[in-house]
Amino acid sequence: MGDVQLQERLSGERLQAAEVSNKRSILAGSELNQSLGNSISNVPSLRTVVLTIVAMVALAANAVLCRLALVQDTIDPATFTLVRFGSAAGMLWLILVFKRKIGSLRGSWQAAFAMFASAAAFSFAFITISAGAGALLLYSAVQATMVTTGIVRGERMTGLQWSGLVLSFLGLAALMAPGVSAPPLVGTVLMLGAGIAWGAYSLLGQGGTDPLEATAGNFLRAFPMAVLLTLLAALVVIVDVRADAAGLFYAALSGAIATGLGYTIWYAALPGLSAAQGASVQLTVPVIATVGGTLMIGEEITLRLLLSSVAILGGIALVVANKRLKT
Repeated sequence: MGDVQLQERLSGERLQAAEVSNKRSILAGSELNQSLGNSISNVPSLRTVVLTIVAMVALAANAVLCRLALVQDTIDPATFTLVRFGSAAGMLWLILVFKRKIGSLRGSWQAAFAMFASAAAFSFAFITISAGAGALLLYSAVQATMVTTGIVRGERMTGLQWSGLVLSFLGLAALMAPGVSAPPLVGTVLMLGAGIAWGAYSLLGQGGTDPLEATAGNFLRAFPMAVLLTLLAALVVIVDVRADAAGLFYAALSGAIATGLGYTIWYAALPGLSAAQGASVQLTVPVIATVGGTLMIGEEITLRLLLSSVAILGGIALVVANKRLKT
């Protein structure tokens, strides 16, 4: 009788163990399916991929067009900024009219000034600095500004992210180190300033409801600043104010297409990208600008620029790969 009870008890325990094992298998399968579902949902659609590629090419074209215009001595940097802002504001407002989204003037004067400061320093920097090196310095400064601000606000980074940040600064130091192939100091400082100002502009725009309307409003506010810069440049003779048909064409193309239309396409692509994907894809802009500078202007890709680019962009990639910083 005791053996029968023992066997029944053992059978019950085996049945209970089997049920627990079955529940664990179902739970593991559910978690796996959820993980696979999340992975699939994070894959951008073909439309998003195409829009992103077009937007990155457009943003990189700003560097190439500005450098091309200044190298050919067809326009001065102040007038280039003026025409770029005017054509960008015009294009953005035409798009808003087409989308029937014209309403109150969004954006702010603080953001408009940050935008203007970035664009002005950007244009003057390209008097001496190459398209690839300029774009690399610009985006390095933008990311450094935003990451540093996050740390100051109490965000914590992982060890891997700190390693990426250190790697980026080492790459930047290598790029700026004295030598024959080093970018000119004045152009470097101006471009880093442009990146810091653009990082500030990005931070000021966080939390906005409609980035396209805010961008249009900020370009409209910044246009008088560009007019004042051009007048100041002419009166104080900061630069020889001049512009021919080719220079005006490059500036208008930079403003209307590469900037106005480029940002419109970028804002259309952003909803289909995760935060990390949106930050990561922007690392392609310096690469595209370098290739564009080589093909259209004949600029040389030096070993220093190549190695520095790998260090800087690789480091930034490590930082933005895990964009969800612990607070």
